[in-house]
Formats: sequence, C-alpha cells, structure tokens
Amino acid sequence: MNHPPIARLRALRSVELLTPKFSAAADFYEEVWGLEVVEAEHSASWLRGTGEEHHALQLTRSQKVGLGRLAFAVGTPAEVDQAAHRLEARGIALVTEPGPLDQVGGGYGLRFHDIDGRLIELSADTWAVAARGRDEALPVGVTHAVLNTPDIDASVAFYRDVLGMRVSDWSEHQMAFLRCNTDHHCIAFNQAPWVSLNHVAYEMSSIDHFMRGLGRLRHHGVTPEWGPGRHGPGNNTFSYFTDPTGLVCEYTSEVAQVVEDAWICRTWRRTPELSDTWGTAGPPSKRIRAHMAGTPDGSPVLPPLDAEGAAA
Repeated sequence: MNHPPIARLRALRSVELLTPKFSAAADFYEEVWGLEVVEAEHSASWLRGTGEEHHALQLTRSQKVGLGRLAFAVGTPAEVDQAAHRLEARGIALVTEPGPLDQVGGGYGLRFHDIDGRLIELSADTWAVAARGRDEALPVGVTHAVLNTPDIDASVAFYRDVLGMRVSDWSEHQMAFLRCNTDHHCIAFNQAPWVSLNHVAYEMSSIDHFMRGLGRLRHHGVTPEWGPGRHGPGNNTFSYFTDPTGLVCEYTSEVAQVVEDAWICRTWRRTPELSDTWGTAGPPSKRIRAHMAGTPDGSPVLPPLDAEGAAA
C-alpha cells in the first residue's frame, strides 16, 4: 500500500538538548549565545529567539549528552489528528497520543520515534509570545539540525516518505539536505558510525547580523571553532562553536530559498572549495569534528589532540 506523508510540516519549531552541565549550558545560551529565557525550572529551561516561536531551545538536565526531541510545526490540531491516523496505518507507534501537550509553550500535538529512535514531536496551536525587535545581532530561532545516522538512505527515505520532506541536495553520499518549506534544509543527515546529534543551527537575520553576532561572541571570549565561511550546498554562511556541554551550535544566515517547480537537486563534490566557497574558514579542527560526531552512548566527548599533538 502506498501511504501518503503523515503531515505537511511547516518548520522546525524547536529542539530539546540533554546536558549534564545544565547550569553552565543555560548561562551560555542566555548570556553569550543571545537567546532569552521564557521559563526555567530546576531541571529544564526554555529559551526563545527574536522570532515568533514560544521557544527555540529546551535545555534538559540529563546524564546523557545529545538530542532529546525535534519539534516540527503543523498547521492545525486536525492535521495532528490526521497524522496520528497515518502513523497508525504505517504501523508506527505513538509515544504521545494526539491531544493538548502538557508542556511549557502548550500546543496540541503528538510524539513518535523516527527510524533511528529520535523523538519527533508534531504540534499546532502553541502559545503566542510578544514580539521582539530584530535590530540586535541575536538568533531568530532554530533553522536546522544535522543528524548523524549509520544508514543515510533509510533515514532520508523515512523523512521523505513519512514526514513529507523533499531532498534539496546531496554532498556526495555523505550528507543529504532535506526541506519542509522554502529554506534549502531544515534537517540534514550525515553518514556516520552511530546515531548522534551533529549540530544545531540558529538563524541570524542577515549577513550583517551574522557578523555582528560573531563580534558579540568574541567580546565574551568565544571564537569560532570552524568559520566564518559560506557553504556550497545551501549557500548559507556558517560559524560553528561548542557549548559548555560539548554540543555544536552554529550561527548561519542567507540560506538558499527553494522555488519548488524550478529547483533541481544536485550532488555536490566534497572539496574544500565547496565546503567553504569563501575560502576563509580553513579545515574544521579535530576537536570540532569529534564534537560533531558525538558518542554512541551519549557520554561526553573526550577532547582529542590537535594536529600538533597538544590538547585542543
């Protein structure tokens, strides 16, 4: 039987990150990264950007390091109910039945696991928040997450066939970029030995906001571990950092906008001049590569030695 996708996803709404260094991570994302605390408890904190989402990031105290949940926006509660029926028809079990979500930010939604065991939330009717100005060089919100997977073809097939995403581009057979709206990608998969989080990217309103954001981080003593530069696939600017937990976070801007009927998916070669078309970033360090790889059991990444043999 040929099943339709379960829903029409509108955007990546928020991510939940698990951290054993909860207080340090919460301070970093508020005081350095530029998000604003909406609500905070002993073991969790919810932070927003300058965009319209109630929160872009949920930090949860945990012994594990990594991704807790990916939350995607759909249009209406009726679409959530329809998604539940379509998941059932596919034999995909629900973790949370459709209904009002008992969580900060409210909403009507459901949860289930993807093919790699990641927790996925679909939600509608989340709480509105007061408008924030976008003049300052602060993140708008989450714009994409890159996920490590041992079977990139199976992961792409699941997000395409079940979640209705479209493949925008490939980077050889190492990475796949998938979209759910006009942005070139909201999810990308990286072929890897185990399931883990590669990084989470936060949108800056313009290239000027992007560069001023890097300047603000520098004033806090935080410098890029890879970047600034501009990627070939997606055409977006990039600068990568690690948070106090060791999870990788990115400032990005100017992601390519897709016109559905005119876009042609291509396979990019994995070369330095296409990884960074500006040629400004240089190669990623062993340290940032190790943090992007994560660990198979969610334990902290041990800092590797750099090329010169000194602690990175």
